[in-house]
Amino acid sequence: MTIAAILAKRTFETLTIAPETSVREAVALLAVKRIGALPVMRGAEVAGIMSERDIIYCLKSDGAAVLDWPVERIMTSPAITVAPDKDVLGALSMMTQRRIRHLPVVEDGALVGIVSIGDLVKYRMDKIEADAEAMLTYIQSV
Repeated sequence: MTIAAILAKRTFETLTIAPETSVREAVALLAVKRIGALPVMRGAEVAGIMSERDIIYCLKSDGAAVLDWPVERIMTSPAITVAPDKDVLGALSMMTQRRIRHLPVVEDGALVGIVSIGDLVKYRMDKIEADAEAMLTYIQSV
């Protein structure tokens, strides 16, 4: 299965944020939407990604003043992205190696979605369960 197949099952839009948005506003959006990261868009281009982790690291080093900074000051840039045709296991491996939890999905330079490590682990678990069920059914039919 590919990243595109995971995105095709989605019923919600991909939220993004502008680089000049304050960290305080971004934190509020993360909390209200119960999400862990936002792609930061400069026009149609993914300029970076801002995650809960970025906020925590900056709060630790610079204190509450970071809440008034623009997002571009704390975002991870450049963002590590993935193409929709990437296989799920390859993307999961990349996320594990790079120690990241969110991947913006980019096709022909345009953002088409975002996947989390939770999305990919869920796919993997569903696949393992389906394979086990198929094997059990086969064994019982023999």
